[in-house]
Amino acid sequence: MVSLTISTIAIGLLWAVMALGVYITYRVLDIADLSVEGSFPLGAAIAASLMVAGYGPLTAIIAAFVLGALAGIATGLLHTKMKIPALLAGILTMIALYSVNLRIMGKANIPLLGVDTTFKIARNLTGLNSGECTLIVGFVVTAIVSLFLYWFFGTEIGAAVRATGFNQQMIRAQGVNTDNTIILGLLLSNGLVAVSGALVAQSNGFADVGMGVGTIVIGLASVIIGEVLFGTRSFANCLISVVLGSVIYRIVIAAVLAMGMPPNDLKLFTAVLVAIALAMPLFKQKLSSRKVVH
Repeated sequence: MVSLTISTIAIGLLWAVMALGVYITYRVLDIADLSVEGSFPLGAAIAASLMVAGYGPLTAIIAAFVLGALAGIATGLLHTKMKIPALLAGILTMIALYSVNLRIMGKANIPLLGVDTTFKIARNLTGLNSGECTLIVGFVVTAIVSLFLYWFFGTEIGAAVRATGFNQQMIRAQGVNTDNTIILGLLLSNGLVAVSGALVAQSNGFADVGMGVGTIVIGLASVIIGEVLFGTRSFANCLISVVLGSVIYRIVIAAVLAMGMPPNDLKLFTAVLVAIALAMPLFKQKLSSRKVVH
């Protein structure tokens, strides 16, 4: 039971990097970016391909961030320069990345058997088991990413990105090129999503072209659950909430699977969970109005 809990929390931390990327577009930029469903397996594809070719896991993770960032730039250019709606721009990038991922891998699936992944190296260095090493690596990576985002969005350019999502007209009146800030936000978001894909592929022991299906829903679930349970009092609180939301989501999934839910129903369960979480503010508002009436 303890090992299962550790493994569940560890996987939640690996996916938290993806959830932080989704948070940037969904909450900071106020954009529903579906390109993450392509950039997640993109990170896994390039990382697995490089490691099988003999490159180290750190190089693979950096390459995943770079290619994910390029995918974000593509979505940003479609949206800002070609005036394609953000939702459709993300869909176009997601579709294109399916072929790109197949081209990178050369086949639909790449196993990582016998390859020195981040977690295998951590096991050799520490002597800990797989779950404990995944937990440590996930915690370190998530902490680094969270601290970087907290620092970045406190800078002038980071504040401009946040202001773009809050009120484009206002920040444009201050002389800020909102096209550039939108592209920068999408770049950073998809880069982080690809890093998460690279880490999850190393943890799972394989990269698959279809592993990005439902990524956006998982990311939204983590963001919404975190906000509902832990609040949004400050930007630092928001980042922590997203990370904890990802962990809670994984715990919930593990719990419903332990209770006998068929794995094929997980996507449906996640969709219902997100819908309920999104409707929570409305439920609270109606409940409070009824109390006032009484």
